[in-house]
Amino acid sequence: MRILINLGLDKEIKHLPEVLQDNEIICYLTSGLIEGNTWLIVCTNKRVIFLDKGLLYGLEQLEISLDKINSISQKRGLMLGEIAIWDGARRIRTKNVRKDTLKPFVDATNKAIEAMKNATINNVSTGRGTEDVAAQIEKLADLHNKNILTDEEFQAKKKQLLGL
Repeated sequence: MRILINLGLDKEIKHLPEVLQDNEIICYLTSGLIEGNTWLIVCTNKRVIFLDKGLLYGLEQLEISLDKINSISQKRGLMLGEIAIWDGARRIRTKNVRKDTLKPFVDATNKAIEAMKNATINNVSTGRGTEDVAAQIEKLADLHNKNILTDEEFQAKKKQLLGL
């Protein structure tokens, strides 16, 4: 964290607790440039948050819920790299990310996405709540359409719900 503060992100880091939701856990954070400004990039167990606190005032915040992330990629240079995250509607490209934080950030994000996916599958497949089977299958279909579930996972869970 000391490295990030040295890069002038102390205001973003101090503001981070105000942005976090209840029960939201930080998985990894790094920094990089988006459109010429230095941003703090935070992966949590719920979303990826981008923060840029102005020199004197103001805060810009972007976020992508983990269940909305279609793809995350990294590109390595000699000393710096780039992270790109797609959510279907847009791509957020962060340049000048320290090379040693690229893989850990991408891995932490993918791990958080997988954990959220597994929790969602378990909640649907165990029938928690008062939903009927049709509503549970509808939720699974939505996860399948968002490419969160593979064809095989969708078919297996659907068969399980139908008792086949």
